[in-house]
Amino acid sequence: MEAVQFNYPAVLAAALVSFVVGGAWYSPLLFARVWMKEAGLSEAQLQGAKLGKVFALTFVCSLVMAFSLAAFLGAKATLGFGAFAGFATGLGWVAMSLAIIYLFEK
Repeated sequence: MEAVQFNYPAVLAAALVSFVVGGAWYSPLLFARVWMKEAGLSEAQLQGAKLGKVFALTFVCSLVMAFSLAAFLGAKATLGFGAFAGFATGLGWVAMSLAIIYLFEK
């Protein structure tokens, strides 16, 4: 079995992009209000949250995801193949896993 070789700058960039896109997605500029309403959260509840811990753990999770996808893709993957594999992973694994959960939760 061959050892996995990582392109560390690419993995770090992928983790950062994931973190930044997630931050923008849940920002007041986009969907923060809708997310708060649907999650049943108020401004007061979010003020008391330990956001430093949440952001740190979120970035660690982004790194784990980026390393996992990098290991899956291999060292010789192109940008195009990486984008396709990322999309396929999101649709084929993540979205379908969530769909199964939603189906059983009715």
